[in-house]
Amino acid sequence: MTILYIGTSPEGFEPIVQEKNITLNAVGNGIEAMNILKSSNDIDVIICEFNLPGNSGLFFFDTINTEPYLRKMPFILLSDEYNSKLFTEAFNKGVNDYFVASSTDKKQIIEKAQSLYKMQCHKIDTSNCKESDQTYKLPFSKRLFDIVFASLVLIGIAPLMLFTMLAIRLESKGKVYYIAKRVGRKTFDFYKLRSMRTGSDEMIKNLAKKNNQYNKDKEEKTISFNTPCPKCSKLEKGHFCSPVLYINENEICDYWYSYQKKDIETKNSTFIKILDDPRITKVGKFIRNTSIDELPQLINVIKGDMSIVGNRPLPVYEAELLTKDAMSKRFLAPAGITGLWQVELRGRGGNMSEEERMRLDNEYADNFTGNRYSFWYDMKLILRTFPGLIQKSTV
Repeated sequence: MTILYIGTSPEGFEPIVQEKNITLNAVGNGIEAMNILKSSNDIDVIICEFNLPGNSGLFFFDTINTEPYLRKMPFILLSDEYNSKLFTEAFNKGVNDYFVASSTDKKQIIEKAQSLYKMQCHKIDTSNCKESDQTYKLPFSKRLFDIVFASLVLIGIAPLMLFTMLAIRLESKGKVYYIAKRVGRKTFDFYKLRSMRTGSDEMIKNLAKKNNQYNKDKEEKTISFNTPCPKCSKLEKGHFCSPVLYINENEICDYWYSYQKKDIETKNSTFIKILDDPRITKVGKFIRNTSIDELPQLINVIKGDMSIVGNRPLPVYEAELLTKDAMSKRFLAPAGITGLWQVELRGRGGNMSEEERMRLDNEYADNFTGNRYSFWYDMKLILRTFPGLIQKSTV
């Protein structure tokens, strides 16, 4: 990767690019930069200071955008201090990112340049791909088994489903079924028989703080608006290290908000499972303990949203936290009614840490991808599921 740096202060970047094996070409003004861009095809990202001799970094950005072959070149703008007008103008023009050089770690800027470079390479690599190459397909044997098995079971349990729906309706008002968005390899409508009172989704945040099974040994953390940003504290009063956000009548800079949010995502639990959930009805407790509430997911299987065996589809609020490579690997496998972590959980009497659950999800994904899928491995998991269908816990 080669970075073209335009400005008078490239010194702070040199140790970082050497460590990361990145080439840094530094020039002092826009004229020299244009000469390099016209004579070389090796430049991958531009980092440009706003204050340049004779003009500005935004003027230079406008100049390179008149050249068709340079319009998609990743461009990072640096300024000496935060300026809200400049920030807005830069992004309106199409600058990829904007940093206040005096208050931003140089390593962070280089990492952003690497990220933009990788994104640009990905666009180039995939622009000529055929649509069929990007389409995900289950192995034929797995899909055939899913359709046949789900269809036969649905026909056999139809009377049980009708009786259960009647019981749910008699106990409490509301729909007898429950539809929610879930995330597997895609986002889809997930079907269950309703086991909770209506309006239960609105109670989840308060219950998660007190009764979340995965938070037993973790202290719940939230954004602190009263703690000052360490970078803003070094600046003059009224100046901020990054754009200001206004959240629920609170004022906080973007850097400090993002830093705290990242820390919260690291320390708080990703998954939510409520112990002795008070939202569950009497009928709901029975159909959960016997796994009857899961039966409508056979319709998801027939539709192709899920498979009989896979990794459990997650609510959107859980899935959006699994963004790191090591955690997101689970989504390489299809969503499933049952899977490796479920049978392992039941085998251990319901005791499992969040980290262990993620490890087992990733383990199934490893077995599923890379031409290592085994139909008989799925059959073993199905057979191990049956003994645990009736459980004591309502988790």
